[in-house]
Amino acid sequence: MKITFVCTPPNLSGGDRVIAIYADLLTEMGHDVTIVAQPHPYFSWKQTLKRLLKGRRPRPRPEKSHFDGIKARLHLTRNAEQITDEDVPDADVVIATFWTTAYMVANLSASKGRKFYFVQHHEVHNPPYAKQGAASYRLPLRKIAVSSWLRDVMESEYGDKDVPVVPNAVDHDQFQFQPRSKRDAPTVSLMYSGKLFKGVDTSLKALDIVQARLPDLSVLAFGTIDPLGRLPLPDYTTYLKSPPQDEIPRIYAASDVYLFGSNSEGFGLPVLEAMACGCPVVATRTGCAPDVIEDGVSGYVVDIDDAEALADRIIKVLSAEPDDWKTMSRNAAKAVESYSWSDCARAFAACLEAPAAKDGA
Repeated sequence: MKITFVCTPPNLSGGDRVIAIYADLLTEMGHDVTIVAQPHPYFSWKQTLKRLLKGRRPRPRPEKSHFDGIKARLHLTRNAEQITDEDVPDADVVIATFWTTAYMVANLSASKGRKFYFVQHHEVHNPPYAKQGAASYRLPLRKIAVSSWLRDVMESEYGDKDVPVVPNAVDHDQFQFQPRSKRDAPTVSLMYSGKLFKGVDTSLKALDIVQARLPDLSVLAFGTIDPLGRLPLPDYTTYLKSPPQDEIPRIYAASDVYLFGSNSEGFGLPVLEAMACGCPVVATRTGCAPDVIEDGVSGYVVDIDDAEALADRIIKVLSAEPDDWKTMSRNAAKAVESYSWSDCARAFAACLEAPAAKDGA
């Protein structure tokens, strides 16, 4: 097949990481894959000044992206605002990867291929664009979702009952299980983000409750931004900004439990990665968490925005007898050992090739 992914400007997001993995694996399978991506917008000094006066700080251009050095073909368009027929090769399949690109793909001619929408998140959390984001899921594009939670959202909110699920996976060469014991000091890890839907405010409330019960609590946090004034990290936190990829498994391996407090998440790759390293996970009921975590066996799943429930389950894991914790650690790794990127790529390709009950091509 000739396959085209249509993407926003390249970056180091989890979504781009998944696209890059699929693009390379599909290429290795013999498919002809192109990623067509918008360039990062350029702002003159006058435009930058206007944005600053409006309280909009310009985002620095990322120096690296997950598309660097990929095996698939990468084409950066000249137009930072729009992708049109001139930018996209004729193909068998063309895939939107974000709500803005869904509109672009919907407007492409039929020669660009059958039209798909790779849904990695429910993109309705940016207030100025929430309605446009929601409307993108009603476009005549065949969807592929990354979790059962997202599939259910597509059905319940948009009436689409024909959405296959192809879950993300984990690189077991990078995220490996090594049998270990609990830490001397109870240790929780989490990803830090300023995005509201990531639920870091709820996670921090939960950690304060835990620390009141377990005063020697230690927290390992990592993220790509400096800690924000509205989301201050407690003084019992060690924060790692933009750690190298090979450092992240060490963070999980140095933790007794990974905390995932999102109030909305398409998948949540860190859940799989932490579990692959034998770190039990306490998570909210979103993304992949309900699919992979068995309560009391490999971690716990609680309702969204419930800091008290998160704290209660974290304390359960941290207070478990050493042998019980080791069992939970082994169970966490076992629960995700079958999540293989090569298997997922084959399933993804099968979705692109399969006839659909309704098709927007």
